[in-house]
Amino acid sequence: MNSASIPAKAPGAPRSSAIAGGNVMSAVSPQDPQNRAGHRSVALVGPYGSGKSTLFEALLAAAGQPVRRAADPRARRAGSELRLAHCSYLDDPWSLVDCPGSVEFAYEAQCALAVVDAAVVVCDPDPARALTVAPILRLLETMQVPHLVFVNRIDTLAGRVRDTLAALQAYSRAPLVLRQVPIRSGETVSGYVDVVSERAYRYRRGQESEMIQLPAAMRDREVEARDVLLEVLADHDDALMEKILEDIAPSTAEIYAQLRRDLAEDRVVEVLLGAAEHAHGVRRLWKALRHDVPAAAATAARHGIAPEGEALGQVFKSSHVGHAGKQSLARVWRGTLTDGMTLNGTRLGGILRLPGGEPAKAAQAEAGELVALGRLDGVPTGATLSASGAAPALPWPMPPAPVHALAIATEQRSDDVKLSGALQKLLEEDPALALTHDAQTGETVLHGQGEMHLNAAVERLTRGYALKLATARPAVPFKETIRQKVQQHARLKRQTGGHGQFADVTLDIAPRARGEGFLFTDRITGGVVPKQYIPAVGEAAEEAARKGPLGNPVVDIVVTLVDGTFHSVDSSDMAFRTAARMAMQEGLARAEPVLLEPVDHVTVTVPNAYTASAQRLLSGRRGRILGYAENPAAPGWDDVEAQVPQAELQDLIIELRSQTMGLGSYRRRFDHLAESNGRAKG
Repeated sequence: MNSASIPAKAPGAPRSSAIAGGNVMSAVSPQDPQNRAGHRSVALVGPYGSGKSTLFEALLAAAGQPVRRAADPRARRAGSELRLAHCSYLDDPWSLVDCPGSVEFAYEAQCALAVVDAAVVVCDPDPARALTVAPILRLLETMQVPHLVFVNRIDTLAGRVRDTLAALQAYSRAPLVLRQVPIRSGETVSGYVDVVSERAYRYRRGQESEMIQLPAAMRDREVEARDVLLEVLADHDDALMEKILEDIAPSTAEIYAQLRRDLAEDRVVEVLLGAAEHAHGVRRLWKALRHDVPAAAATAARHGIAPEGEALGQVFKSSHVGHAGKQSLARVWRGTLTDGMTLNGTRLGGILRLPGGEPAKAAQAEAGELVALGRLDGVPTGATLSASGAAPALPWPMPPAPVHALAIATEQRSDDVKLSGALQKLLEEDPALALTHDAQTGETVLHGQGEMHLNAAVERLTRGYALKLATARPAVPFKETIRQKVQQHARLKRQTGGHGQFADVTLDIAPRARGEGFLFTDRITGGVVPKQYIPAVGEAAEEAARKGPLGNPVVDIVVTLVDGTFHSVDSSDMAFRTAARMAMQEGLARAEPVLLEPVDHVTVTVPNAYTASAQRLLSGRRGRILGYAENPAAPGWDDVEAQVPQAELQDLIIELRSQTMGLGSYRRRFDHLAESNGRAKG
């Protein structure tokens, strides 16, 4: 081994750090009792279909807390709901979070990542699917969450594990280090060699792996993997570098200690292997978590939370649980929360732990725990909790912009009030949803992150609140304008006994430049229309423009009152309003009305391998491509910009994700109104 073979360190990673001499975790060794580390938490994240939830249940089973499966399989939608469970492994207390795998529920996973001590990224061994992990790795790096990778379904590995590692490394800023080398029996992976301890193990279904003699054929491969591991670790520790250069073998304890420090600093990502379905590698993963996950105090320090002060917590998930009322999942950052205490002005209505996912009452919750808190009404997701209510707000991720929408309405008008209350609770549970009321179309529109996301929301409304709902594609808010100038005369003359009604107006109606809106002026001279009646004409003209000949609001026109007559007795504001409306209705119909459709500026973000596909997709939806460039925040990803009619965007995210392995996304903003070419979707 020579120094030239040592890989370049990750951008921004220091060669050595003060943490190596005194990090809060440096006092905790693999042999320390659990009370040295205290409560810790780990989130399991991974793309949909990676087997993440299976690993979650396997970890709990290995810790003696098997998950009780719901009798109704519909009670949990795979990949769409966050699950919290508690357990102990070798007497260490843990909170495990199974994060949704679907990209449409990514915000819920992001909220969980904001409060845990570390994350396990679960992925498939197929190198071709490494790209699906890229957004998760990028998010973890941005949030500076310590993490390791668990390559699941290792029993299906067809090629070399180093190819899988290389494919994943392309999307990780920090170097990936292989902790295990697979042992094959024919074409099947039957066990592994631990690179640090240099011991070999054979998998046993549903049991702890059995230690075996290191196969002679694996010696060279194990030495190679160990050398790579040491080279990466040495890049962050000068003492370890000296030993390597002097060909002195570091002790196992030294390697463990450096791995722990590097994981806490998010400078290295450990890669472990297994097959959760068969419990292969699950206990080895538990041991890695126990040894290497930072203590709660280190995580609090990473978030800038001082160790001294009043008890502090933070809500990361809110839900309404039937008759039990509101339940808030929260992280205890500092101190102890006790049942019945007042937090943010609200009396706490219970503390629940969830051993194996089943609720169990607790009298208190200690620093580092993730627990369920009862009846914190009025306390939103992301809120900082304290007895004084004066604790400064902690940073919290913003919900993503919506990319899909559904118009919703009750089948029975009597349920409208009930729907309003249910929607309020729904939005509190899921900040990634948004609600708007379109004044033009009269529709209530629910916005979210995709078809599955909105369908799940509608299902919660129908099942949780016994509502019968009708859903539809939201109507596009078309507008109208005119192409030519017209002059229109209208006279109102009615005699019904007593005072009659009389008004006479002549209006010029002309188009304006796009985006200039509605304007009313007058050119009355000689008092042919008294001044007190002119405002009534303007108001009536603007009111008449709210629904043009084609049934939509009329925009970008100027209406000018140029002439008229009045009667000293029979004229009134009402009469002139009526005459003005008559003139507008007749004049707009003669002015060559044209339909306008809204056009949005759309930025599609995709891996650069799919840039051409994104351009074709946008062009096929009447989009005008403006150009593309590399996304500055995500090397290897491109932003494609285009102007696309709003009518073409309703199901864009569905097709975009289907063409990009679920990775494509977009953001939009209104740009302008354009004349419809007749292909607009209503």
